[in-house]
Parts: sequence; C-alpha cells; structure tokens
Amino acid sequence: MEIPFSRWYAAIVRRRSRRLFDPKPVDPYLLARLSAVCEEFRPFTEVRAVLVGDSSDKVFKGAIGHYGKIKGAPAFIAFVGNMEDPNIQEKVGYLGEGIILEATSLNLSTCWVGGFFRPEVAASLAIIKENEKVFAVTPVGYVMEAWSLEEKIMTGFGWTHKRKSLTELVTGVEELKWPLWLKAALEAARVAPSAVNRQPWRFKVETHSITISVDDLKDTFNIPKRLDCGIAMLHIEIASLYCGVQGKWEFLEPPDVARFKVERFDKG
Repeated sequence: MEIPFSRWYAAIVRRRSRRLFDPKPVDPYLLARLSAVCEEFRPFTEVRAVLVGDSSDKVFKGAIGHYGKIKGAPAFIAFVGNMEDPNIQEKVGYLGEGIILEATSLNLSTCWVGGFFRPEVAASLAIIKENEKVFAVTPVGYVMEAWSLEEKIMTGFGWTHKRKSLTELVTGVEELKWPLWLKAALEAARVAPSAVNRQPWRFKVETHSITISVDDLKDTFNIPKRLDCGIAMLHIEIASLYCGVQGKWEFLEPPDVARFKVERFDKG
C-alpha cells in the first residue's frame, strides 16, 4: 500500500490524543475500512497492526498512567512486532502512526498508549505469534466534540501541544537554505506525538537528507524513545511526499535512528 499522503498530511494537523470515549459501537463500514488499512499498510514485514472490535476495557482496565485512564472505547488496535528485530521500536512507531492517521481521517479518535496497558490481554486478543510482542496499542472510537473537565485535567489543559522550536531540534544546514519540502518535513516531525510530550528527536539536516537521532539513550516512562522517533519518521515522509519529494529510510546505530535520503523530486 502506498502512503495516502494528502489524506494523512491533513490528519497530522487534526489528530489529538483522546482518552474518554463514547461506548457506542463504531460504524461497521468505518471499522471495515480501518481493518483493511491495517492489513494493507505493511511497510516492514516485522511489524503489523491488528484491529480488535471489542474488549477494549479489558486491555485498559486498571491502567492509569500519567494522563489517566482510557475509558469507554469500543475497539482497539494492537501494534505487534518481531522482538528479534533491532529496529522494531521505530518500525512500530512508523506503522502505528500511519494507522492512527487513517483513523483520524475517518473521524475516529485515538490515543497512543505504549506503557500503561495490559500487554498479555492485548496479546491474547490480537493472537500474536511466539516471537512477537504487542509494543503499543490505541483505543479507537467516537468522543464527544467538547472535552470533558476530567479529560482536560488528565491532559493538562492543552500543555501537551507545546512543542520545542526547530532551532532547539535541528543542526546542520542553516534554515535560510532549507527548500520548501525540508521545512515542511521538519515542521511535520516537530508536531509528532511522543510519550508525555517529551519530544526526544533531534534532526541533522544535510543538502538532500534528514537524520533523526534521540536526545539521549535514557528511555523514560517505560517507552523507548525510538518508538517516538518512528512516528516522526512517518511525518517526515508524508510531508515530503506532499511536497513532491520521494526518499528512502536507512536505519542507523544508536544514538542515531534513521536517515531519510532524497531519491526523486516530482515537483519543482
């Protein structure tokens, strides 16, 4: 499946993490569309997404975490990967964010959950293989348009949307020399979701490439920083495609994560 970059680029701006859901079932047509994307979007053979149409409360029951409980979601998606792959965390982030952006484009709400859920329950419901693990999940469903007081309290009344400036995150070629696609790619990466909004990614810019690394090798909140960087990787590629630039990812050794190298310009 090719990345539907126009649809997902619009979803990057719209996506917000939500935790309190309306328990009514999701429209079967939308579930079918989302399930099809889970099957078809397989950028890496070592990671996959599994949509489970019920039993969400079993996965999130008792899992409070830093933002409070997930409540009422009628379905969830498990992001499953091969534990033997050294790059599995970034691959999970990349694939999972694609599924979450697809859900957003269908007007369904989601929330990345990487450290506070019941992995054994998720694994049994997603039916994983012996060498696999559920690395993260997301609830899926409808929410009320207005945020409840409890949800505002749990999310810090919007502080999670504060982002570091590109000046803090980027080294290499000076900003005045950035082409449009590069500026768009970095802005898209900058607004990517991360655990407790920690924004662990750093970007080194060269003439035709962007290298992502982590700020340090100490993971926090029981969630690897490389998973967050995988989310930023997809945002970079989506924005690049939207601007007519095609590239390819090369995985790197820590503290670097991956390098996006331009292969073709389809637009001026």
